[in-house]
Amino acid sequence: MDLYPAIDLMDGAAVRLRQGDFDRRQGYGDPRELAHSWDEAGINWLHVVDLDAARRGEPVHRDLIRELARDLRCQVQTGGGIRTEADVDGLLEAGVDRVILGTVALEDPALTRRVAERYPGRVALGLDYRQDPSGRQEVAVRGWEQGAGRSVQDVLAEMADLPLAALVVTAIARDGMLQGPDIEGLEGVLATTAIPLIASGGVSSVADLEGLARLSVATPPLTTAGPDPGEVEPGLRRGLAGAITGRALVDGRFSVEEGMAACKASA
Repeated sequence: MDLYPAIDLMDGAAVRLRQGDFDRRQGYGDPRELAHSWDEAGINWLHVVDLDAARRGEPVHRDLIRELARDLRCQVQTGGGIRTEADVDGLLEAGVDRVILGTVALEDPALTRRVAERYPGRVALGLDYRQDPSGRQEVAVRGWEQGAGRSVQDVLAEMADLPLAALVVTAIARDGMLQGPDIEGLEGVLATTAIPLIASGGVSSVADLEGLARLSVATPPLTTAGPDPGEVEPGLRRGLAGAITGRALVDGRFSVEEGMAACKASA
């Protein structure tokens, strides 16, 4: 499991929101300084989200993201406000390693299919959810401000055959709250898709990362994009591909080095 330190961009600064609420944000200064400090610590991936773009549906911090992709040694994945094929082309051609499609994936599935097939292994699907009293995980869109009226499982069923690099799942109620990840919800998603899963929301400690690294479920039923069923080892289990953390790192609850060591428990 890889550690994905996160930088959320708003008004040119690194910020963290609480439960996706734009009115409940805390600033963490210059995103460049933060990114370079983590890069020097040896991270494999940096997770960057343009919150302004996610809300407005148009690029805001695109130049800064290109700069980070150019200057950092680590790989960069980014999301927020990516709505067109030109957005995807521009970011990947500028050196971003992976783009995350959120709102557009639900509103324009055909576009998602085209870019996923054009860039196999470089397009991820971002699903941010709120859980209702019945346990249903409803996907939120447009900077988490609107409900999509569809569940995580519904969307995954539609995208099952695409050559996606990863699935980034965020429990909005846990995001920025330092109350621990949604283990039960993650288990449910792991059990229903073969797409590599990156967890986001709630990480507050090394123990949380260790718990995520130990999380595993039986391999889900194969899709048409997967290998022949006869080639899969019976009883094979799979875990998370990565864990995103932002506030816990910038608040000093653990270091990047400690976080990466905790993630190695899944190796």
